[in-house]
Amino acid sequence: MRRMLLAFSALLVASGFAVTASAELLNGAGATFPAPLYSKWSYEYAKQTKLKLNYQSIGSGGGIKQVMAGTVDFGASDAPLGAKELKEADLVQFPMAIGGVVPVVNVKGIAAGQMKLTGEVLADIYLGKIANWNDKKIADLNPGLALPNDKITVVHRSDGSGTTWIFTNYLSKVSPEWQKKAGFGTAVNWPAGVGGKGNEGVATYVKRIKNTIGYVEYAYAVQNKLNHAKLNNKSGAFVDPSMESFMSAAESADWKGTPGFGVILTNQAGKGAWPIAGATFILVPESPKECAKAKDVLKFFDWAYNNGAAMAKALDYVPIPKNVSDLMEQSWSKDIKCNSQPVWGK
Repeated sequence: MRRMLLAFSALLVASGFAVTASAELLNGAGATFPAPLYSKWSYEYAKQTKLKLNYQSIGSGGGIKQVMAGTVDFGASDAPLGAKELKEADLVQFPMAIGGVVPVVNVKGIAAGQMKLTGEVLADIYLGKIANWNDKKIADLNPGLALPNDKITVVHRSDGSGTTWIFTNYLSKVSPEWQKKAGFGTAVNWPAGVGGKGNEGVATYVKRIKNTIGYVEYAYAVQNKLNHAKLNNKSGAFVDPSMESFMSAAESADWKGTPGFGVILTNQAGKGAWPIAGATFILVPESPKECAKAKDVLKFFDWAYNNGAAMAKALDYVPIPKNVSDLMEQSWSKDIKCNSQPVWGK
């Protein structure tokens, strides 16, 4: 059932609901990470309100560019913008869901969760320093696992991506060499590998090509039945990606004390924390030109905060806690103004 729902959601995203432009259409673009969730929310919201949403799953980099250019009503990014960037771009940022980025492998005979990796070993694979699956560093972590003497094909994103931002932010925290040679961002100069467009593209490469490793948002790993690797976290425990491990990573987040609410959830402390967790964010103009449409955008996300938790969980996302969403809506009333008047107010 979940597979069918995700496939249907992806179809809705790709088709943009096949509607013509009208006053009853909102346009958004950006991260592929939350695309199945936004599509499901949009579908349910349209049934209730007749207000449709066209969401283009083009990657976080594209979403940021389009909302800055004013060609969409909102942008979506898994890479939070800093306070300075938000101010310069006249944007307001708020989180909509929490998920995880997972390393996925296609190695014959190795099932989901069987392979263990550390952050340092994962970084060395992406640096091209570890080239074969039976390399001693991998073998030492996996005694008894039949590792082939085959070359590792590394798969990464080819487009500007918030998923990449989360993944490389993690690698930069656990590997000084990665930080020095590649750093982190929505796009980096990859030392090794081949690129796939979107989470969909990376998932397809890993699924079809033997001896590959890639990274995708958790829902895409589930949808495509990809085999994830266990990772050791900051506390030294090897953990699997799950709703519980994502929530564990988010438990200590300081939303109120973080400028622009841009909380970073990678490499968090906690025995059960998944080390590559992250929030996904919405970006809207601080001073929108179309007052009614700006309010419609906020109404949709208000509805999602208050009615979308079960749908988020069904698609393997962690919903934003009520105390955090209340904080976000307070910021809407204060920070988003059209013609000098607050846009938001129930």
